[in-house]
Amino acid sequence: MQTDQKQNTLSRSLKSRHIQMIAIGGAIGTGLFLGSGSAIHTSGPSIILSYLVVGFFCFLLMRAIGELLLSDTRKHSFLDFVKDYLGDRWEFVTGWTYWFCWISLAMADLTATGIYIRYWFPAVPQWLPPFVILLCLFAANMVNVGLFGELESWFSMIKVLAIILLVVVGVILAVFHVKTSQSTASFSNLVSHGGFFPTGITGFLMSFQMVVFAFVGIEMVGLTAGETDNPELNLPKAINSLPIRIGLFYVGSMIAVMSVYPWNNITTTASPFVQVFSGIGVVGAAGILNFVVLTAAISATNSCLFSTSRTMYALSMGGNASSFLNRLGRNGVPNIALNFSTAFLLIIVILNYFIPAGVFNLVSSVSTINFVVVWVILLIVHLKYRRQNPDGVARFKMPGYPIADYASLAFFVFVLGFLLISSATRIAMVISVVSIGAMLVIYQVIQARASK
Repeated sequence: MQTDQKQNTLSRSLKSRHIQMIAIGGAIGTGLFLGSGSAIHTSGPSIILSYLVVGFFCFLLMRAIGELLLSDTRKHSFLDFVKDYLGDRWEFVTGWTYWFCWISLAMADLTATGIYIRYWFPAVPQWLPPFVILLCLFAANMVNVGLFGELESWFSMIKVLAIILLVVVGVILAVFHVKTSQSTASFSNLVSHGGFFPTGITGFLMSFQMVVFAFVGIEMVGLTAGETDNPELNLPKAINSLPIRIGLFYVGSMIAVMSVYPWNNITTTASPFVQVFSGIGVVGAAGILNFVVLTAAISATNSCLFSTSRTMYALSMGGNASSFLNRLGRNGVPNIALNFSTAFLLIIVILNYFIPAGVFNLVSSVSTINFVVVWVILLIVHLKYRRQNPDGVARFKMPGYPIADYASLAFFVFVLGFLLISSATRIAMVISVVSIGAMLVIYQVIQARASK
């Protein structure tokens, strides 16, 4: 009996170091390395303030998730709390929406690995790198959750080192006013080229959509609760260190980039990281960054396999997916759910020749919008939890409740509203709304058939 119980429980093999690096990895995406040029072009130096504002609300979101998880560490993930406080219907919608979020992001990232590899080996077929990478990550995730934690730790470490190097180099150049190929590095570049808000309030507000996209995946630490060896200690440490990570990785890197290069000299056709290192004469800067973004793409796929398999496991345990999917291997890994997600991604690898790149961009936009929808749902769940439990979790209370909850909700709803009126994301927003409505209908149909 004891053995059966052990085999039906997720393995608690993730250590403090793993949780810390998973949380960091979730906060750093390829958007920072490759997409920040467009964000800088849109808002100028005010992008620094955008990162601070979005980072603040993401911190409050993570504190809300942390309090939920620590209120009952027997639960496997935040989906269990959605079920408890919003019911089966919204657990179904939230869980499958979250599964699709990660799958669609992995589609784009996995396909991109082929492009990154071909930077060095142009003769390699486009389909081969994604295929090999997917099989390797699948094998690693099948071994045990500890190996997943190790891989994610190293992937995150590479990204962290790249950012720290950029910040250190940028500060040194700005302090000593070193001349680059474009200008003279100085902190005065942040305000001497049109001011801190050179594109006006409109540009500042438009940057929110791109900055929010950079933070998607930050909530993934909320899926590790059931596999952490000491959640009461490790989860608060990971969440409370979030402001430091945001300050160094996002704000620090943007200050460094725009101090070395005035914002209006930064092009959108190349990564700001490449422009900075190339500008000071670093040989092979593009190749170095290509390695970093390849690592980030592999990390995203690795995170996808973990998060989608645990999401399906939680849905299955809650009765919103086939019970077949909650079977665990001897190592405590939900192997059937992992097999399903991997097979789904394998289909995408095979079919990527037949799907135009524009479709992947659209799917990615839909995915990031749905991430924000999941965040809104989790904040509502936290509000319901605190209404039923006014004292909350004494050792890890949500700061500023309930004002912080309502302010966070208002901010993320504002972002969704802005995405709706923006021509670049309006179609993706409509698709997201329709998809959530379709899931509500599907749930109702399933329940109607089950009751017959």
